Amino acid sequence: MDEKRKKIISEAAGQVFFHVLLFFYMAVNKFTSKIEWNEFWFFLNFATGAFLINYILLPKYYYKKKYVHFGIGVAVIITAVILSEEMLIEQLIYPDTRGKDFEHFLLNFLDAMPPIALLTGFKFAWDGVQQRRKLDQLDIAMKESELQYLKNQINPHFLFNNLNNLYSYAIENSSKTPSIILELSSVLRYMLYDCKADFVNLKDEIKHLKDFTNLNELQVEHRGKVTFSIENITDNYQIAPLILSVFVENAFKHSTASQTDNIMIEVKISISDSGILNFACRNSYQENTNNSHLSQGIGLKNVKKRLELLYPNSHHISQSADGDIYTVHLSMQLTQLEL
Repeated sequence: MDEKRKKIISEAAGQVFFHVLLFFYMAVNKFTSKIEWNEFWFFLNFATGAFLINYILLPKYYYKKKYVHFGIGVAVIITAVILSEEMLIEQLIYPDTRGKDFEHFLLNFLDAMPPIALLTGFKFAWDGVQQRRKLDQLDIAMKESELQYLKNQINPHFLFNNLNNLYSYAIENSSKTPSIILELSSVLRYMLYDCKADFVNLKDEIKHLKDFTNLNELQVEHRGKVTFSIENITDNYQIAPLILSVFVENAFKHSTASQTDNIMIEVKISISDSGILNFACRNSYQENTNNSHLSQGIGLKNVKKRLELLYPNSHHISQSADGDIYTVHLSMQLTQLEL
């Protein structure tokens, strides 16, 4: 059964239930607690008027903001409902009492308005709920599209930076070129094939981050020290891929671009018992060098945007500079790995 048919059946069932409920409320005599079945014909008249408002006037005029036309249409329908009650239903059911004259026109108007208003209100509320669902689905689709766009931007970003490193080693005929190719192949395989989903196993992401750090460590060599430490990492959690590696890449860019020696890069990752990931990346840099443009790349902007989309109100990021040490700290509430 397609989605459209399900919605039609669901709405029809809801309308039938509400109509039956409202009819019995109107038909039960408040003094004798008995059902006055003659009220069915009056209720059918009200329901017909409500049906015309709900399925003709609302979609044709009200939802298209033609409020004057809608108001005129409602007035015509209400008048027709009252005239039908006065000139037809009362004449047939109560010919000797209520059907004798039009004295009860105002009373009939007051009787007709509550059920018609309730039936119309039910339809209006139902349409509002359906519209809200459509907007929620659209919002989800837009977020998924934006996330995919951001991930597609990140992959080439990593690729171009590391191809430049490979190019420089190849020119020098360095013996480390094969190692760089293997490291780069491992990193790209993960980015292009292993992290298609919005979330991946935390251990897989940490392994990728370690490989990525090793790849970039080749830029430092004897000019400094790179440390990478993890604590309390388990298989129980999942994380959005390619978030942490952006901060590590940024640390290498700042350090290697501003210093020729005494480079220090330190990466620490731990997870608490409640599933809060704590990530810290510290790197040395020279403040007087002209490398301010490094923080303006798309990588850092994209990862912050992804954090806002994937971890709303459940992450905190801070950046600080203390002397010649720059620190980025990220804490985020992880979710359990889906089995």
